[in-house]
Amino acid sequence: MLLVVDVGNTQTHFGICRGAELLEHWRFATVRQSTADQLGAALSNLLELRGYGFGDLEGSIVSSTVPQLEPEWVTMASRYLGHEMHAVGPGTRTGLAIRYDNPREIGADRLVNAVALRARFGGPAVCVDFGTATTFDVLSSEGEYVGGSMMTGIEISLEALSERGARLPKVDLAPPKSVIGKNTIDAIRSGVVYGYAGAIDAILRRLYAELGQRAAVIATGGLSGLVVPYTEEIEEVDDLLTLTGLRLLHERNR
Repeated sequence: MLLVVDVGNTQTHFGICRGAELLEHWRFATVRQSTADQLGAALSNLLELRGYGFGDLEGSIVSSTVPQLEPEWVTMASRYLGHEMHAVGPGTRTGLAIRYDNPREIGADRLVNAVALRARFGGPAVCVDFGTATTFDVLSSEGEYVGGSMMTGIEISLEALSERGARLPKVDLAPPKSVIGKNTIDAIRSGVVYGYAGAIDAILRRLYAELGQRAAVIATGGLSGLVVPYTEEIEEVDDLLTLTGLRLLHERNR
């Protein structure tokens, strides 16, 4: 079996695959101070709950947007799984033609999403990943990675509003009851969710204009389920897209 790990700034999403099948997957909060031993203990406990053990994992791959955690995951694999974990980076074979000024600047998570996007749609296609930042990754009609766009994530926007507005309360993310809020909390939820959805649609329409045609659009990331129902341009949500991309990259780099 294969261990696939996506380390984000807010959450870590990982799972185990047998061939093309994702057998199990889990999310936990990313703790930047985690050590290899702590990661190994957490993984061991989760595997045991499903009747698996370290010995069942024959390979592993990680993409990380948190630089200090990548070596900890690699060390964990060496120490407890008995093999070298592949870390997605500049030397990773993606199978993508990359049309970017400096390919080394592309985040590992964005590359992984692009690989899964191309396998799913070919091109033209766009992945919108709702995480700490919201990223748009774009494939041309030839399936080339041509770049994208990036904006502040919805959670950061909400936190900034409450921190900078002295009289504004902290508000949990939740679906708005209506566009017209009848109290401060509902007004904030309405403005943040509908405003964010509108921004997503506006960027996508401008991407279509630059591509010269509409594109297939898929959303992923932990916050996609909150925003996507209020957008007009996103066709599908696949919460497992990044894990699929990791599996594909492992196959190409064995």
